[in-house]
Amino acid sequence: MDRLAAWPAPQTRGERALARAAVSLRALGVTQALVLAVFALRAAFASRERRLALAARAFGVLKGSFAKLGQLAALRVDLIAPEARAALLALRDDVPPLRASQIRSEVERALGGPLEQHFARFDAMPLGAASIAQVHAAQLRDGREVAVKVQYPWLARSQRADLALARLALRLVMGARVDDSAWREFARSFALELDFAREAEAAREIAANLAAEQSVAVPRVVAEASRARVLTLERVAAIPMSREALLARGIAPAAVAEIVLRAYARQIFLDGVFHADPHAGNLFVIDEPGAAANPRVLFVDFGLSHHLTSELRRELRAGVLALLNGQLDAFLAGMQRLSMIAPGAEPSVRAAVNSMFTRIRGASGNNALSLSGDRILALKDEAQSLLYTTPGLTLPPDLLLYAKTVSTVFALCSELAPELDPMKLAAPYVLRFLAKRDS
Repeated sequence: MDRLAAWPAPQTRGERALARAAVSLRALGVTQALVLAVFALRAAFASRERRLALAARAFGVLKGSFAKLGQLAALRVDLIAPEARAALLALRDDVPPLRASQIRSEVERALGGPLEQHFARFDAMPLGAASIAQVHAAQLRDGREVAVKVQYPWLARSQRADLALARLALRLVMGARVDDSAWREFARSFALELDFAREAEAAREIAANLAAEQSVAVPRVVAEASRARVLTLERVAAIPMSREALLARGIAPAAVAEIVLRAYARQIFLDGVFHADPHAGNLFVIDEPGAAANPRVLFVDFGLSHHLTSELRRELRAGVLALLNGQLDAFLAGMQRLSMIAPGAEPSVRAAVNSMFTRIRGASGNNALSLSGDRILALKDEAQSLLYTTPGLTLPPDLLLYAKTVSTVFALCSELAPELDPMKLAAPYVLRFLAKRDS
């Protein structure tokens, strides 16, 4: 599930009541414009900081494309002001889940027939709720324990209107410059994320790619209890992906971090298809005898999985080689091919990229592969600042998701095991990626 950082300030009783009312109205089919209006009234006389916070909360309450577009905007350092990004980075779905009766109806509609026809037990209280679905523990009639991901019933039918209104709200309240191409790409990816059949296929593909990795596991898809808006996976007992939880069970966090890093390095640099949501709510350690000696990492939630196109892989390879060789012109040429530089913006972009080249050479002694994970994360922050302050410089959505996944994995591994250097572990995979010949 896509849990994000905790809300920065406690909610008032009034805000909690608004959230409960809004999600109830949304489930009943009341227009999303009315829900936004309720929050707008509350924000009418608030400070700009408070308005941004309330707008982000409204996006979380409305869920679906609102929450997803807010999360995307929070990553677009080239499109949105830092204070608006700060509000959206705190975005979370801190609202009551749908009632059990509504979820029951949705599952029965999707699978056909009474719930008891498919499940011996279906827990009314969800394991978690996120932007497009909530997950319930259940037991199949053959005794297998499963987790059932159920999509909110209004999302598919309100998708077009939700997208248009969310884009308008981002522009008017957050000041985000969401251009047509970025918006079309988001709309396409959001529609794909609503297709749980596609998510099931992504889970199977990544499981097959990682089959040789004995320390990695992906839950099996239960095809007979899965449809386009209901996804059932075998449930595995698991330990949270946190340093404290692992140490409490006698599991070495460094060993787990190494497994996570190698699994992602393989997906990103070798397979070209990767699980693109690597936060601690989607990664666990399997709770089983022998976990302390030989931990196994469990991947869940493949809604945000991504294939790198052959074109982007080719340009990434050329870009990394240009960076390693200090070839500024070659690097900029690749950016032009990816439409990252607006007409007339080449001089300012050249100056910004040259500044980053200088920083990287200074930090690495002219060998970017020798950079530590901590230094890479620091350079990422500097790159974000340059993106926002350099007019005419934009990032393709695919490249943004790629960079976000890499930096999130590095950050997670650093939290688990500060003594570990993620770049040293990833370097062999990067070198194999660079050595591959393009067709």
